[in-house]
Amino acid sequence: MVTQFAMDLFNDPFFIGFNRDLARLNSAHQTNSHSYPPYDIFKLDEDTYRLSIAVAGFTKDNIDVSVDNGTVVIKGEITEVVDAEVVHKGIASRKFARSFALGEYMEVTGADLKDGMLNISIDRIIPEDKKPKTIKIK
Repeated sequence: MVTQFAMDLFNDPFFIGFNRDLARLNSAHQTNSHSYPPYDIFKLDEDTYRLSIAVAGFTKDNIDVSVDNGTVVIKGEITEVVDAEVVHKGIASRKFARSFALGEYMEVTGADLKDGMLNISIDRIIPEDKKPKTIKIK
């Protein structure tokens, strides 16, 4: 959770427009306060990340991955009805929604589902006009 000090700091008039980003980060943190489904975040290099979410029992048709306003949102719901008596239910298949705030220039570049793991690729893609450039002296 974002501390009250941080909220007060970014509400200072010096930080123009940061209050929206702070509210988005605080909202993403509050939505992720639960632990299902479990996930890992891997930093593969300086600009490449992988978000891995354990989704045993879900198929790609049961999962929706979207990006909205700088936040990656993963939703899952199994609607299949089993026509057998369940003796023991140990694999969770309940509906879920998880969201993760993305930093500046971070983009979801792909997603795949293999062996019960949803792997989402996230890359920092800096636009050409934002990259450092050398000015030639005449």
